Amino acid sequence: MRLSTSAIALCVGLLVNAVAVAAELPQRWVSAGGALSEWVSALGGESKLVGVDTTSQHPASLKALPSIGYQRQLSAEGILSLRPQILIGTEEMGPPPVLSQIRSAGVQVELFSAAPNLATLQGNLQQLGTLLGNEQQAVRLFQGYQQALEQLHAWVVQAQTKQQAPGVLLLLGHAGGKPLIAGKDTAADWLLQQAGGHNLATHSGYKPFSVESLAGLSPQVLVFSDRALTGDAARTALFKENPILASTPAAKAGRVLELDPTLLVGGLGPRVPDSLVKLSAGFYPAQPAQANAAP
Repeated sequence: MRLSTSAIALCVGLLVNAVAVAAELPQRWVSAGGALSEWVSALGGESKLVGVDTTSQHPASLKALPSIGYQRQLSAEGILSLRPQILIGTEEMGPPPVLSQIRSAGVQVELFSAAPNLATLQGNLQQLGTLLGNEQQAVRLFQGYQQALEQLHAWVVQAQTKQQAPGVLLLLGHAGGKPLIAGKDTAADWLLQQAGGHNLATHSGYKPFSVESLAGLSPQVLVFSDRALTGDAARTALFKENPILASTPAAKAGRVLELDPTLLVGGLGPRVPDSLVKLSAGFYPAQPAQANAAP
């Protein structure tokens, strides 16, 4: 069957229009936020990235890209040398004068929210999907993410019919030094709650660790997140520099869990569901294991 001249013209017109729309989208991206960088990769845009910040550690292939430094301490010169068309980051990105300088140079600056909730994540994915020309994949990723968290919630509810939510403290530190305790209104607090833990810290934000901080608290689980060390080295350094922790019920029972610190900055990223599964398994060890929660 032959296509009519008008049908062929229509097909050509649609193709030309699609190419024109794609050409208008930014092709050279710089990302100042680990979670955002991960989502760009998940949305098929990793090849557009020409630079990332130091919190962008996943996927590992991002480490080969030029670094623009830490997201809160950016340099306009370093970023502009990469000739980006767009810079993305959260409200954690800065300082503001640098962002103004980058905008003045003609670079599109897109800000996203780092608030740890699904509504914010949905909005962020929609915005990224539009900028990358991949809106449908953004919708699919969010739906899978939402489903994974719903499955986790059902598992936690079932676990709590047999065991009370454990009291937890999350310690954020560097090479075992005096850590910060994660309080309310933090991404860490949201993660602990989603995994079925009860955050014993009642303050807001992150506050320095002290002996007084543990007064009256008996954490059943300690979660540590070290920005310099990992595994046994991080655990050993934590207890060496903070021996008071060894007297906690969590340490005595060996219930000390590790969390990747990059999960605590830049909003909810793609690896959060699987990390929550691991955390909740540590909170409720007697409950049958969950399935992989990757969206």
